[in-house]
Amino acid sequence: MMLILYNLGIKLYYMLAVCTALFSKKAKAWVNGRRQQRVMPVKQSIWFHFASLGEFEQGRPVLEAVKEKYPTYPIVITFFSPSGYQIRKNTALADAVYYLPIDTPENARTFIDTIKPVVAIFTKYEYWYHYFNELHRVQIPLYVISAIFRPQQAFFKWYGGLHRAMLRKVTCFFVQDAASVQSLDKLGIKNVLLSGDTRFDRVWANAAHPKALPVIKGFKVAAPVFIAGSTWPADENLLASVVKRYPGWKFIFAPHEISEDKISKLLQTLPVGKTIRYSQIEASSTSINNYQCLIIDNIGMLSALYQYADVAYIGGGFGVGIHNTLEAAAFGLPVIFGPNYARFKEAIDLISLHAGFSISTQEQLDQVVDRLINDEKVREMSENAARTFVAQSQGATNIIMQNIKIK
Repeated sequence: MMLILYNLGIKLYYMLAVCTALFSKKAKAWVNGRRQQRVMPVKQSIWFHFASLGEFEQGRPVLEAVKEKYPTYPIVITFFSPSGYQIRKNTALADAVYYLPIDTPENARTFIDTIKPVVAIFTKYEYWYHYFNELHRVQIPLYVISAIFRPQQAFFKWYGGLHRAMLRKVTCFFVQDAASVQSLDKLGIKNVLLSGDTRFDRVWANAAHPKALPVIKGFKVAAPVFIAGSTWPADENLLASVVKRYPGWKFIFAPHEISEDKISKLLQTLPVGKTIRYSQIEASSTSINNYQCLIIDNIGMLSALYQYADVAYIGGGFGVGIHNTLEAAAFGLPVIFGPNYARFKEAIDLISLHAGFSISTQEQLDQVVDRLINDEKVREMSENAARTFVAQSQGATNIIMQNIKIK
């Protein structure tokens, strides 16, 4: 019965996506990308699957290590989301990049038979019954890396029999924390290793060798910089007040969505004549260092921007959940974010170390910002705690590579 409901849910999801594609560019890309792609046959590939761009960056250290260790195997990458596929479809780390076909028995058999993986590696989330079942049926090892489990998940509910069945198809779980080991143990699942989170390896490597951005250096000059990364309107409305209160600071906004509509609304909240879009710098007759606010209206710069900042705000906490706090923490930045962070272990850890600060109101944001901006000792302690936390949390990639077996 649960499998029938699962299959029905997959079909309904696809139908909803088709309908939504009539007015949503993202849904249109999701649907058309799957309809138009042609999966080319390969032999003995290594298959990596990522939900989206965030999971790609999370699993990237393992992807790079596998490619270096097993150079003769073609790498096939799949994404569930357009945001991952569209940005990384031409990555040099893969021989082929596809959208994951929707999870049906026929699609799973056809796709796996076409790319013929010797191993499949999924990152953090993404549990698809028919793909897992087919990999298990044809005896292809399946690894889930940087996995994390919580009591609220379906695996641990009375109705989660089908979800628990998926877990038993996995060759080995590499989990982020001891709580996940204990949760799986209660289900009788022993093929688990505590490895940590590969994101720490990724962000630490990025902080060690960041891409230089001369334009941003010119914007900063000698002023302290407050960076707001992956923000949404709810974040930006609060931050607009901070901009006005600290005219001696520079502010960089890197919104999560960069459509013209979103950028125009953000511009309306920031000081007129003192704000410039990154795409308009070359055409401007005014020197970049004369502006107080800079809006990054492109994708791909954020991870390098943090090297020029002194304090960071990470968006998403007033929506489904905060975005990547570790990229900023790796540069030793105190990190501020909204209230929805409970699903993110690293955010909880940053708060406990006084390197992360959660806010829910304008008053709370103002208090945290005032403390970090006006008290250099507090800011320095937060900076050291953030940098040390990331440095000491590395090593997941090595553990995973020592335990993944590829024929």
